[in-house]
Amino acid sequence: MLLFAVSVLLGASLRPIYAGTVFGHLLGMYLNDGERVLIRENNGCMELLYNTETAPDKMFLRCSVFPVQAISENTYNLLNYGPTERKSCPMRFETDKNGIGVYLLIGAKRFKRSFFDAESGKTFKIKPLMPAAELKQRALSARQPVEKGRFLKPELVEPAKLDPTIKLDIRYATANNFMGIKLYDEPRAFLQREAAEALASVSSHFSKYGYGLVIHDAYRPWYVTKMFWDGTPDSQKNFVADPSKGSRHNRGCAVDLSLYDLKTGKEVDMGGGYDEFSIRAHPLYPGGTTEQRELRAKLRVLMEGEGFKVFHNEWWHFDYYKWKQYPILNLRFDEIKP
Repeated sequence: MLLFAVSVLLGASLRPIYAGTVFGHLLGMYLNDGERVLIRENNGCMELLYNTETAPDKMFLRCSVFPVQAISENTYNLLNYGPTERKSCPMRFETDKNGIGVYLLIGAKRFKRSFFDAESGKTFKIKPLMPAAELKQRALSARQPVEKGRFLKPELVEPAKLDPTIKLDIRYATANNFMGIKLYDEPRAFLQREAAEALASVSSHFSKYGYGLVIHDAYRPWYVTKMFWDGTPDSQKNFVADPSKGSRHNRGCAVDLSLYDLKTGKEVDMGGGYDEFSIRAHPLYPGGTTEQRELRAKLRVLMEGEGFKVFHNEWWHFDYYKWKQYPILNLRFDEIKP
């Protein structure tokens, strides 16, 4: 049954279908005081999503969907189908000098585009609560939590050595990450052997459709999790793990990843950037394009078929099902022996 579901979802091809959307420059979120709307592409057509979710971190997970009919360039009709009648409202976009949508006029209402960092090619970054040197000193001098119970013996290996098509883009080995500081000494990725072998199997499946895996992070020493926690403001701590409990990354059973095109080597646009602290990080974010939503779903299906589960608010984060059976580790990369 699982294989049948996977085959139906993947179909005969896993190549982009709607990449050439003519109104891609208009897709995004627009605001008018407390009202929020998303303009998305769905099977080649434009749709407007009106947010009805009150929780800020779950915006658009509940929403009303309205079809949009093209009239002329940047001019549309917003349609509302009732049981006995069909109503419409004029809708028009205003663009900047580059043709990017910046305002949306719906009747007499004017909505302003709210751009996400990744839409302009930027990496989302916070302002750490203390300097990098102080964060590292505090973390290295802290004691990792003491755990009780019996655990499997760790065996960390590099997935990229099991499958050479797996690429690495280890952001924490650079300053190009949400903390804006270098946290790893080397750009390497490790997982417990069983998880690494399962990931290599996922990679093999994707390669048949022209895609490869690119890893952004995997095993993470505990002291780095401590740095994340101490440096992140309380309002954004839902995106980082509590060091008193340890992270699944610390156990070598979590991986952050995306897809790239095997022919071009370019990373695929998944409708939200890695470590993007926004509503686009949610696995079920309904915006963007059909292609982006389908690729997220296909990534989940293939990963879950090999024992991984997507994290509840990060489309790129997957945990191996045996993560509780491994201990929290605090080894630096150069201390890991093959």
